[in-house]
Amino acid sequence: MLIGDPIATCLSPPVYDMICKLGFEVKESCDINNIITQNGEVCWDAISNCVSYAGSDQSLDYWRSVRLLGPVCEAVHLHFLSLTEEQFEIQYKPWFQWTGFPELFPEIFDALRSLHSPAVSLSLMKLTSCLERALGDVFLLTGKECPFLLRDLLASVELAQIFGQSVMDILKVFIGSPRGLNLRNVLWHGFASPRETPPKYCSVLLLLTAGLGQLLEGYLQQAKVTLAHRSFMTLTNLEDLIVFPDVSNEVLSVLEEVMMKSTFVLKIMLPYWEFALFKLRSHRFADCTILLLTQLETGLRRVFAAVNKCPDRLLTAESTTLYTTFDEILAKHLSDGKANQLPLFLGEPVMEFLWDFLNHQEGPRIRDRLSHGEIDLQKFPKEAASQLLMFSIVLLLRFTDEEVLSVFKEDASIKVLIDLVEGYSSRCHPVFRLKKQVLSCEASIRIWPQLPLPEEPGQEAFSAQEELANEACWSSIFMMRIPEATPTLDTQWSQLLCTLCSTHVPTLFCPRGILEVLAVLRGIGAQCQRVSGQVAASLQLKHRQWVERQLRSRQRRNYVRMLSSVRLLSPVLYLILLIVALELVNVHAVLGKTARDCQLYLKFLKSLLQYTENLVACTSQDKNKWTEAVNLTHTALLKIWTFSKKRQMLVHLAKKSTSKVVL
Repeated sequence: MLIGDPIATCLSPPVYDMICKLGFEVKESCDINNIITQNGEVCWDAISNCVSYAGSDQSLDYWRSVRLLGPVCEAVHLHFLSLTEEQFEIQYKPWFQWTGFPELFPEIFDALRSLHSPAVSLSLMKLTSCLERALGDVFLLTGKECPFLLRDLLASVELAQIFGQSVMDILKVFIGSPRGLNLRNVLWHGFASPRETPPKYCSVLLLLTAGLGQLLEGYLQQAKVTLAHRSFMTLTNLEDLIVFPDVSNEVLSVLEEVMMKSTFVLKIMLPYWEFALFKLRSHRFADCTILLLTQLETGLRRVFAAVNKCPDRLLTAESTTLYTTFDEILAKHLSDGKANQLPLFLGEPVMEFLWDFLNHQEGPRIRDRLSHGEIDLQKFPKEAASQLLMFSIVLLLRFTDEEVLSVFKEDASIKVLIDLVEGYSSRCHPVFRLKKQVLSCEASIRIWPQLPLPEEPGQEAFSAQEELANEACWSSIFMMRIPEATPTLDTQWSQLLCTLCSTHVPTLFCPRGILEVLAVLRGIGAQCQRVSGQVAASLQLKHRQWVERQLRSRQRRNYVRMLSSVRLLSPVLYLILLIVALELVNVHAVLGKTARDCQLYLKFLKSLLQYTENLVACTSQDKNKWTEAVNLTHTALLKIWTFSKKRQMLVHLAKKSTSKVVL
């Protein structure tokens, strides 16, 4: 698909005027000595005097404030350009310590002096995310739960009490409201091209950050408190997302060529793509990822606007309308309730990849965490940047003409990337997590027979009651009638579970009812894992104690009961895993149930969950209640048998069963 004509800007006229024109209208110069004292302290009154208010409620007049602050920003920018690196460090370095990331600010200073537009834009993005994180730490000095959105953070009473309301109003003009410059959102959502990012706004935010440090120092001394920084977050489940080979120079050369020819890349944004490659080659993986994310959002917004026939959604919105961001671009429906055509156009694999990286709660949620300053940029993993880059190549190729595409497909490394994207399925959706859980638990149970057993277990007799309980449980298992997997053949259990977990289950836009079932199934799987781990640990410990003759008579009897119970628990856990896997594969059938049947079905699943939770308690090393475990198992098997007779499990309701297993 080739999209649209060349685009001159992604900023709507009012937003363009606000950012690129308004702050340049007042030509009179401003004396820097009125803004910064000789020892480097920020004169907040001189800056706040340029902030204007209007109306009976004296609300911020953003338009007039930006206009009046223009000369201040220009003076600050020229001041920084006049400093040497050493002068900047001496005068301002101490005031950046409060951010928890003081290393960032010399980089920003270098970017300002370089006059390299993409570097200035990147610096502004990193500065705003760092500032947001640091302000959140300050908020927690007096507040309990930090607001998620920057605009809510800047509007909080807590920060106004620490820094003063006039200071917070200044910040709102630059980064806190869609009615102001809104620099954070305009840049992070990929609306502003490099030439639409005035460097003087980066300079003034740099100064304001130092000024906040000066104000905070006074507050901390007066309040006699210490600022604590929240720990950075680690990207979760990243190992599951590594599907592409490592980036090679050959592949990077292909990307350099493709981004010049792909209509996915807006020409006004091309410098960002070029800078992203430079950052990757420089091993600045967080920088590369930030740039890629903003440009993926820009390109996908353009495709979104084209396929949904709403060209106006390509531009920044005004304060009364929401921007078109990843949230709407990747949603199932548009804001008016109509179906979003983008998923149909891009295809499920591409959407799954984007959802995995950006949206799923158990995924890395990479854009959110970067933009809110939650990730240590210096320790950002290379794998995240390279996976995003490889995906981008395939996406860009989709927006080249057929002749160009056919040439690149002849490259074996590119063909591999295309095949991997086309075959991609979610790695962060609960369906995938549950499959992984089932297979992990199965592998854990499989090693039970390989664990050492005592040489003479038979010298301790089972009680008649224990034998009867065991026989009753075995009878219940056989009554389940599983023709393809008899309980005596562990390999068949394993093969069957592997087959079921390799079955494709649609995951995109799963309704709430499906997610509710998956949550309970995952709870069951998690408890089964705990039981398996506890049993394995107990077997090893008790065998060592048996061999070393450390067990007293009662402990020896308990050990033999454990061995008898384990012979039963193994097939029972396999059976439960089989039920979990079958219900997972047929989980979409829950949508065909009535509300009452859904309640009964969830009640049954929750009874299984309760059984596994009780089993965890019984099999713990401090309890060792093996007789109780057998009795619980007998009761649970009867419940399973009774419910399966009603043929109300999802495997019974599915129109096309994915297995010949009959419960």
